Parts: sequence; C-alpha cells; structure tokens
Amino acid sequence: MNIAIRKEQPQDAETIARLTEAAFRDAEHSSHTEHFIVDALRRAGQLSLSLVAEENGVIVGHVALSPVTVSDGATGWYGLGPISVWPERHGQGIGAALMKAALNGLREVDGAGCVLLGDPGYYGRFGFKPHPGLELPGVPAEYFQALALGGAVPTGVVRYHEAFDATE
Repeated sequence: MNIAIRKEQPQDAETIARLTEAAFRDAEHSSHTEHFIVDALRRAGQLSLSLVAEENGVIVGHVALSPVTVSDGATGWYGLGPISVWPERHGQGIGAALMKAALNGLREVDGAGCVLLGDPGYYGRFGFKPHPGLELPGVPAEYFQALALGGAVPTGVVRYHEAFDATE
C-alpha cells in the first residue's frame, strides 16, 4: 500500500463528499449528514485541516478538523471528524494514517487538544479517552473522547461549529 496524505485541494470537494456519504451510508450511529457537514464547514471557513489519503492519484480517505469551543474558556481545541474511508478499503490502515497525520497537523499549529465522537475501541489506540467533566450534551460519555496535546484536558461543555447541524 502506497498511501500519500496531503491537504485537500478545491478540486477534491466533490470526491470528498461522495466518499464521506459512502463511508457513513451504513453506519449504525450516523446522522447520514456527514458529507453535508464537511461542505458546510468548508463554506464557513471552519475546516482548520482537511486531509486526503491518496493512492496512485485516487482519493481513498479523508479527515476533517475544525475548531470547537469549551465552556471553561479553553482555547486551541479542535474536533476531529468526520473521518472517512471508502467502505471497500476499511481495515487497510488508511484511517490510522489519516489519524496520525491529523494529530501531527494539530501539533504543528500548537493545538491544545482534540475531541471526537466515536468508538472507544478504535480511537483509544491513538490516545483518545473519555474525560469526566468534559462533555458533549446528548452523547453517551464513553463515545465522546479527548486527547490533550500539551497541558490538561479542559472541563466543561464542548460545542462544535453550527455546520454540524447541516442537513443538506
């Protein structure tokens, strides 16, 4: 497998939308609006980091990072997601490569940390874990996870950009 990770380019947007829709099409705990969320974040100028995984010039995965707010006033925190890989390419290390590149990208900009909503069994291997006192309302605590990149994990309610409410 020869995967290259790079920043998204304007001509990638349509492929990213198709990829993201396909990746979440059969996901049990999905709003099935993830592709709309990425587009809304892009339009709002809130895609802090948008990376694609490419193999032989073909996009096979994507990850988005955007700023989040924390009610305790902590700054420099980002939300990771959605992260998408073509369904037929799952289990090939593409998602892991995107995760590592995304976290390295946050370190390069001195990000304080990252939160995400997802499977603890998968994301735990990257250092993510639930933190008592850091919450995303309406979400089971074990699925809302954080990783501090320097310093402590804040305490409070996390809020994602309103683009996460996009439905079209």
